Amino acid sequence: MAPVIRALRNEPWVEVRVLATAQHRQMLDQVLDFFDIKPDIDMNIMRPNQTLAELTGRLLLQMDEVLESEDPDAVLVQGDTTTVMAVSLACFYRRIPIGHVEAGLRTWDVQNPFPEEANRVIAGKLARWHFAPTQGSRQNLLRDGMADSSITVTGNTVIDALLMAAAKDLEIGVPMDPEKRLVLVTSHRRENFGEPLRRICQALKTLARQNPDVQFLYPVHPNPNVKGVAHEFLKDESNFMLCEPLDYAPFVAAMKRSYLILTDSGGVQEEAPALGKPVLVLREETERPEAISEGVVKLVGADTEFIVQQTQRLLQDGMAYKEMARGVSPYGDGKAAARIVSVLREQIL
Repeated sequence: MAPVIRALRNEPWVEVRVLATAQHRQMLDQVLDFFDIKPDIDMNIMRPNQTLAELTGRLLLQMDEVLESEDPDAVLVQGDTTTVMAVSLACFYRRIPIGHVEAGLRTWDVQNPFPEEANRVIAGKLARWHFAPTQGSRQNLLRDGMADSSITVTGNTVIDALLMAAAKDLEIGVPMDPEKRLVLVTSHRRENFGEPLRRICQALKTLARQNPDVQFLYPVHPNPNVKGVAHEFLKDESNFMLCEPLDYAPFVAAMKRSYLILTDSGGVQEEAPALGKPVLVLREETERPEAISEGVVKLVGADTEFIVQQTQRLLQDGMAYKEMARGVSPYGDGKAAARIVSVLREQIL
């Protein structure tokens, strides 16, 4: 959302107010600092071990109070978090028009990813403006019954932000051997908790032992469902670095430095191809099929043997690697925010 905020602040016709629910406090603050954004309202909603019902309830109640006092002409939300769903619903109750950035992503399986698929479907049903990152997302929205006139294909603002960041000289902040190839790993999604994550970590352990000349970096999510399993399997592997979650800038630096990436993150599936990095997705399905169609991303799920096989293929087969490391970016050209502002200027003024 940072590129949209920055673009809107350059427009004389609009007053921009930034609200942070802080559903993800640690991840939020450092990104705000990096893009020089100070929230006008900070709900600080995060609580330890909160349930989705508790989070949703507090979001609705506090958001309603904010909307009453602020009385906005329009509200923009981005993505598929519980925040997006709850804010969209609170706006709907007060008949405030909603613009959904990154609209139209679908797996058509309400349980996967959970709860994100339901969150974005609900937000989509309530939005007035749908800012779709791709033509595929546009088709999903049409299939879901959205009016064609309400949809604009903009590209994804994630790529706007990535290109802003990648142009800078960034440091990972974690000691890496410049002579060794780096495999970057992220895995934290709820649907992989339990046995799937154990199978993933077993694959990572096998890969570390089979490739002593390769270094692995895994910024581990603090959730005990993730941290405990990651450390159980990987803490004793000499070429495996487990670290705290990286801030946005160091993570972009890590992606730039990496040889390939294993992830269950939706955002990384979009960002890494734009940097020319092959991605193996640790999920059974994805709401971002465009990069798979382009051949720069591949689904490997949580199957230990298949993860090892496909990773080894990229580490050992130069032609297979080259086919995936083509720098194809089906998710945007860095101008998504400008397109979003143009639609809002035309339809709100």
